[in-house]
This record gives sequence, structure tokens and C-alpha cells, in this order.
Amino acid sequence: MKIFVAGGTGAIGRPLLKQLLAKGHNVVALTRSQERTQSLAAQGIESVIADVFDPDSVKGAIAHAQPEVVIEQLTALPRTYSRESMTAAAPVNTRIRLEGGANVLAAAQAAGVRRYLRQSIAFWGIPGAGLADEETPLSLDASPAVAADARLITEIEHRLLKTSNLEGIALRYGFFYGPGTWFNPDGDVGQQVRQQQFPIVGNGEGVWSWLHIEDAAIATVAAVEQGNPGVYLIVDDQPLVVREWLPAFARSLNASPPPRVSVEDALKMEGGADIVYYQTQMRGASNAKAKRELNFQPRSLKWVVDTTVALS
Repeated sequence: MKIFVAGGTGAIGRPLLKQLLAKGHNVVALTRSQERTQSLAAQGIESVIADVFDPDSVKGAIAHAQPEVVIEQLTALPRTYSRESMTAAAPVNTRIRLEGGANVLAAAQAAGVRRYLRQSIAFWGIPGAGLADEETPLSLDASPAVAADARLITEIEHRLLKTSNLEGIALRYGFFYGPGTWFNPDGDVGQQVRQQQFPIVGNGEGVWSWLHIEDAAIATVAAVEQGNPGVYLIVDDQPLVVREWLPAFARSLNASPPPRVSVEDALKMEGGADIVYYQTQMRGASNAKAKRELNFQPRSLKWVVDTTVALS
């Protein structure tokens, strides 16, 4: 198939392009940079230059490419994972998802694209017992930043899935780990853990659902080829509470055990309510649908294989 990728040079975009090529697809990648066209060409990938905030530019790029499928992986996330950097990046990240994504979707519709996949987020199901599934409502009433992002995800998923003239698929990814991500030995969180800057808050009962960046790419290609319209939770088999995964990650880095902070003290920090949500309230997600319909077989979270037991 001919596949157009918007956001092909980010953390997930790079392995995604490789997976698409490996499966024999004809790939066209959108970029804003002339320099990146050269590296894409070296991989055998056609590229087009366009600004996602310029609707005519995007429309022309997709019309020229004439793809069967569009994959939207647009984000503007910072290299560092901190409250300050995430807050600073939020306006541009929101704009690129809302405005940029709307321009890509409209251009795909105008070009008669058959199938459209976009990046979404798995870890904001409303708190409760057990694992969230695709029908679980998102946490629209959670802490401020979490609730804002949950509303954003709800809006962009609704926009896609209610589009009648193409097959829309929203892929809700878990927390990325692996090369090029924050949660890697050379990533920003790895450095914070070594420096005792990533504590366990309160009881550490928040459940995190993980996803290796290469498994995200594999699952995305499977959704291109055989997914049904709708939502898929793309996470691994090991949703883990913070008090389990964070010490295991520290051990894998040969770092000291993470410090502990009370909920009361965490709430005094900037963005404290969001920190408490992630650390004590967040709900894990189920990959049952992806396994059933996409034959998704994620790898084990390597830093916990021998040291912790996954939640059932």
C-alpha cells in the first residue's frame, strides 16, 4: 500500500518508517525540513515538504502523494521530561494535535484516502478497579493537566471516528520506553532516576502501562493492514504500580533506590496534583483487543522481567 506518514521523524516515526518499508509498503513522509529529506531518501523513503499549520500546503502534499492510508503521529514534545519542559511545550503540542491534525485529516478526506490512523494515549482511563479497556471513559475530571489532555484526546478522537468517508483508527499507546525515549538508560528519566530526582509518591499505587517504541511501530503497521475502525489500546502485558516499576528501573541503571515523598509534600510542588495522579491514581490498560484483532505480541518489559511480578 502507499502510506503517507505525518510525523515520521519523531521517536515513534523513525521505527514506524522502518517497519512499513520492511513490510513492503510504499512510504511518503511529511517533513518541514529540507535537510531531513536527504536522510529519508537514503532510507528509500519519498518525502514532501509542508507546514502542517498551512492547510493548502498539506492538501497539496497529500493530493500529490495519492496515498491509500495516512498515519498521523504529530506531536511537539520536549527532549526533557520535567514539569517545566512539559508545561512550556504544551501550547505548541496542543496546537499541532488540534490544528495541524485537523489540516492533515481534511487533506486526507479531500484526496479520497481510504484509511486514517492517528496517535492517541492509553493511560488516562477513569480511575477504578481492574484494567481499562477501549470502552472506559477518559479522566475528564482528573487533575488539571491530565483532565486537559483527556479532553483534548476526546476531541481529536471524536473528530476522526465521526468522519464518515474514511476508516478512522485511534491508537492509544502506553508509556514509550526504548531507544530515543525518556524511559531509556540514556533518556531523560534515566538521568533523573540516577540523580534521585524521580521519587515514589505516597503509596505508589498508580498503575503504568508500558510499550516498547518498536512494538508501537509493529502494532501500528498491523492496524494499517488489518485493524477495524475504532479505538485500540496498544500496551504491553505488564501494567505495573509505581512502587514496583520505579525501583526495578533504578536497579537496571545501577542507581540508588528512588526516594519517597508524601502526598502532602507532592501537592506543594508545582503541578503537584498531576504528580499525585500519575503516582497514586492512574489506571492500567488492557491490550486484549489488540491481541485479538491485530495479533499483537508485545515484548516483556526487560528491566522488570526478573525482579517484579506484573499485575493480573
